[in-house]
Amino acid sequence: MRITGPGIWGPPADHDSAIAVLRRAVDLGVDFIDTADAYGPDVSEDLIREALHPYGDVLIATKGGLTRQGPEQWEPVGRPGYLRQCVLMSMRRLGVDRIDLWQLHRIDPHVPVDDQFGAIADMQREGLIRHVGLSEVTVDDVLAAERHFPVTTVQNLYNVADRSAEALLQHCEATGIGFIPWFPLGGRNREEQSALIARIADRVGGTPGQVALAWLIQHSPVTLPIPGTGSVAHLEENCASRDLVLDDATMAELDAVAAA
Repeated sequence: MRITGPGIWGPPADHDSAIAVLRRAVDLGVDFIDTADAYGPDVSEDLIREALHPYGDVLIATKGGLTRQGPEQWEPVGRPGYLRQCVLMSMRRLGVDRIDLWQLHRIDPHVPVDDQFGAIADMQREGLIRHVGLSEVTVDDVLAAERHFPVTTVQNLYNVADRSAEALLQHCEATGIGFIPWFPLGGRNREEQSALIARIADRVGGTPGQVALAWLIQHSPVTLPIPGTGSVAHLEENCASRDLVLDDATMAELDAVAAA
């Protein structure tokens, strides 16, 4: 998402830097990259293909179902024909004959949900999609989708300070669904939360962002954090969070951040 232009619109200011970020991620052992046709739109998928194709052991997940009308503007469209177009065009841009993980970016409230899920199930049966994920959903949405296809992942807003998707995360843990928290570095906006995370970062020898990511990694075995960046230095800082081990007392302090 962050390798596109301002407002997730248009190309990046520095094309070569975006390519370098993608290649350095793989060098650092990243084997899961999340994108969407709406990022740019199209720009992120094009850059990923340029930098990384063929992908080897790296799983490229993408999303469809959100249209763009300008910078920071997003509108869901879940008509079955449009969802099929999303999948086929992502396949073309990424240079693959199957999307390993395709996620419905948002459920369209103006299209019957069974029509949307049914179209996705059809594409999975045809072999266009290997695994299916959902984004910004509830437990009930997951259960409704599973009448049509197995839900492999969900992607919801979730971080050290925003636990609004906690019930969904618990459902994922109980059923073996991968949980992809977007905005994983959130939680440093309120002054008291930011100060607490900064103090913990000083104590454990990391940065506030690394602490936020380390908490996510240790908080649940099913989480797949996707910290976005357009900077190699920031990428390296994010990846170093996997080596930061938080003890039980520190985890308890961070668990309390959401209530602060």
